[in-house]
Amino acid sequence: MGRKSDSSFGERTGRKSFGGGNSPERSFGKGRSGAGDNRFSGTRGSERFQTDRRTTPGERTGSPRSFGERSFGERRGERPAGAERRTGDRNFAERGNRRSAGYGDSGPQRRFIERDGNPAAEGRTFRTDRPRRPQIQEEAPRSGQIRLNRYIANAGICSRREADTYITAGVVTINGKIVTELGTRVMPDDEVRFDGRLLNPEKKVYLLLNKPKDVVTTTDDPHAERTVIDLVKNACPERIYPVGRLDRNTTGLLLLTNDGDLSKRLTHPSHSVEKVYQVTLDRNVSVSDMEKIGNGIELEDGLISADAISYVEGEPKNVIGIEIHSGRNRIVRRIFEQLGYRVRTLDRVSFAGLTKKNLPRGKWRFLSPQEVAYLKMK
Repeated sequence: MGRKSDSSFGERTGRKSFGGGNSPERSFGKGRSGAGDNRFSGTRGSERFQTDRRTTPGERTGSPRSFGERSFGERRGERPAGAERRTGDRNFAERGNRRSAGYGDSGPQRRFIERDGNPAAEGRTFRTDRPRRPQIQEEAPRSGQIRLNRYIANAGICSRREADTYITAGVVTINGKIVTELGTRVMPDDEVRFDGRLLNPEKKVYLLLNKPKDVVTTTDDPHAERTVIDLVKNACPERIYPVGRLDRNTTGLLLLTNDGDLSKRLTHPSHSVEKVYQVTLDRNVSVSDMEKIGNGIELEDGLISADAISYVEGEPKNVIGIEIHSGRNRIVRRIFEQLGYRVRTLDRVSFAGLTKKNLPRGKWRFLSPQEVAYLKMK
């Protein structure tokens, strides 16, 4: 092992020079010719920064390598004091006079005029030959008019954007005439047809009510104290109707809407829309009677059977859950009366997959778009 040096860290004394060998020590930046200290200087335009590089065989030494007419290492942008800066053939000293040429040097020119005694900027011009966008003068809408695309959207056909596509395609008629112009307005009494089908301009409303006892399922009954319409009269401005019906003493879910197509679909027996009831009877129900109901019993209007029937968990044996899709009048009550039971309470807890969750008795709520889409798939 070699002997340690007594010099402090960073001192050059006793260190071998960069490059090895026995060459004499020289400071960084000094050329191989040994001519003077040519370090980097901060004075611009007076000294150049030259790097100490090794020469390759055949390369000339003693003078900087030239590149074109500029020496290697010369700073870009060095120019004599007072010289005008140029880029290409344009003189930056003439920059202030460029505005006098106008944009593109073509087309008629017009100068700014004086307004309110204030002279316009000298030499500033603008073009007047550029065509202006024509302004469409829309006729003010009459009272009650709405846009055709909104009319179609309110009818439940599609969105407004999709309605514009159908309008331009020529599938919409107003009073028997095909309309393809966007922005067309219609009156409520106009006859609008989409692909030959007459449209209802009202916005579709879907409302779920938890009907209480002693309320009649009808739109108007002069002899009834309260109807389901009285419970939802402030819900919406549209005229809505109950889908199906519940007896006066039957409680539970009832759907109200102004969508006639959906109402027919949910009440028609061919669609087999499921309804679940919780029945409380005057006595316990035997297993054999539940089997009879499940297999089918004969009533005065024909054979009827339950889709499912069982005891309600956590309740006495006189509380039964029954699922049925028939829409016959008072069908659940008649089934148990046929077997000698008396119905004390009857509550519809589910209708077409909708439940009473978070819906107290006598309250209502609007259906979500997901629930409406689910009902339309049935």
